[in-house]
Amino acid sequence: MGRNVIVVGGGNAALCSAIESSERGDKVTLIEGSPQSSRGGNSKYTRDIRYAHDEDEFTSGSYPKDELKEDLLAVSGSFDNREVANLVIDRSEEMANWMQSHNITFKKEIRGTLNLSRTNAFFMGGGKVLVDTYYELIEKLGVRVLYNATVSSIKISKGAVRSLTIKNGHSERELEADKYIFASGGYEGNKDWLSQFWGEGTKNIKIRGSKFNTGIPLKQLIEHGAILCGVEKAGHMVAVDSRSPEYDSGIVSRIDAIPWGIVINKKGDRFYDEGEDIWPKRYAIWGRLVAEQESQMCFVIIDNEAIGKFMPTAYPSMDANSLEELAAVVGQDPDKLVGLISDFNRGIKKVNEDPFNWSQKEMRIPKSHWAMPIKTPPFHAYPLSPGLTFTYQGVRINTTGRIILKDGELENAFAAGEIASGNVLRSGYLAGFGLTIGTTLGRLAGGWDNE
Repeated sequence: MGRNVIVVGGGNAALCSAIESSERGDKVTLIEGSPQSSRGGNSKYTRDIRYAHDEDEFTSGSYPKDELKEDLLAVSGSFDNREVANLVIDRSEEMANWMQSHNITFKKEIRGTLNLSRTNAFFMGGGKVLVDTYYELIEKLGVRVLYNATVSSIKISKGAVRSLTIKNGHSERELEADKYIFASGGYEGNKDWLSQFWGEGTKNIKIRGSKFNTGIPLKQLIEHGAILCGVEKAGHMVAVDSRSPEYDSGIVSRIDAIPWGIVINKKGDRFYDEGEDIWPKRYAIWGRLVAEQESQMCFVIIDNEAIGKFMPTAYPSMDANSLEELAAVVGQDPDKLVGLISDFNRGIKKVNEDPFNWSQKEMRIPKSHWAMPIKTPPFHAYPLSPGLTFTYQGVRINTTGRIILKDGELENAFAAGEIASGNVLRSGYLAGFGLTIGTTLGRLAGGWDNE
């Protein structure tokens, strides 16, 4: 006989939990903080998954578990919770087939997607279609969905959650269940919380994710003694166009031109190797790098040869027919910019037969790969700001998905998705891995095989 289950959240992790629970015969209520028109959290901005696999129909080659683990450690340095990280990697092998069996359709890699065809699978319609497909499915399974509902308090005693109080408009009500799953995202939409460690710079951070991810359930759990996991200043932060909206700018705000050019700060200086490693492993360090610069404002400079080699942007580039003119457009000293690019072009050397594999090692900050000369007009620039997708710091869980308190575990409360991402991610990011964490931990939390 099924139990009563409450799922807090409305994105991929929450939906996967609701599906698993419902298919096991449970009576599920899903609490989504946003209105129906904005449902889905950050998941609606996604487009692909990264997962361990042998040769399969979704990708162009095999991607063993050991390689996925090495890639994660290369960007993250270490795991705060090695057991959970290993579990996510292991269970990722089942993910694509499970998604396909739940009405998600995969397609071949699209142009300009950072050479991900072997490691990642892309699904039709992107995250919006994924979210809508799962909502349609849970409605058929009988899940009750409450929109515009936020958790105002959590009652915990004797190692278990006893009830939730939810607020909808001016009314509040208490809900009880046998099991509670917290999949309510991070706190990237809460700039007051972010300012505790980003300070004044918070005002210049663009929130790529949902403005409804305010971290209220997370804060409640922390107040009840949940152990934190992950680094407070860490998150999936990329370089986005400075002209993007403050919230909900999504994937289209990201600037992928960086490997094809150079990045300068407001003083006109390069400050990091734009060609370090391959872009899918490094694109998510650029948000933090930009955030650490004065005024959190930078520019990527490319020439016309780079156009078409990266994903199209939401905003047009800032263009000029000469570097001197471009300097005026972006507010830089023309002599300094021309000198920098002349020195850059002069020291470029070919590495091997790969037409794109050139390096520039003579400068104070080398460019390891893709050091293509910037010499073909018109020249282009994009203004860069830090763009935060989701925060990493959240609650510690064990390998059943249960939330760990300072005095033990919560026997009937689980966490999945971004609220638990700190168990796996400490810094950096691998393209497509947010959905991996959400899907694997969401399914774990929703299933009874975790008991």
